[in-house]
Amino acid sequence: MHKLVSCLIFTLICAPALLHAETLIRQALFKIERNKNANIVQYDAQIDPDGKLLEKEPIVAYWVRLAEQGQVEQLSWVQKTFAYGFDVKLKRNKDTVELDMKIDIARPISVQREGDEYRATTRIDGSNSYIEKLFIHATGKGMSTRVDYIELHGNEVKTGDERYEKLVP
Repeated sequence: MHKLVSCLIFTLICAPALLHAETLIRQALFKIERNKNANIVQYDAQIDPDGKLLEKEPIVAYWVRLAEQGQVEQLSWVQKTFAYGFDVKLKRNKDTVELDMKIDIARPISVQREGDEYRATTRIDGSNSYIEKLFIHATGKGMSTRVDYIELHGNEVKTGDERYEKLVP
């Protein structure tokens, strides 16, 4: 009887999370490439069944180990805190968030709904642009890593023209 009650409690607690996980949609936004190897950091929007950004964790970032077998891995605490993480501000309508990246790109990235999809925008070379990728050129290892420059790549929102900007810290 004790096992049955424990099973029932477990099911009642976990079922909503499992059901929610099945209906959660992830949509790719942009990526970070680096000069170190082919591995990338991918950023995705998490969308609930109503088409709104997930309140608890609207944006996620994770490794795609392309230099290995393409497996997906979580970012470490250090990577989230000092390099590839971000602070997020979810707007009341749950259709827009603002990302303040840990890597200093000197501007926020806005993620907002456009029709049926979410897009990430930021200023690239003076124009409001859809951001496709950041490229980070760095030297050193671990905590002694130094960023030499960051490249922003995207397309202008109004015209679709390619945009590029190189930031030197």
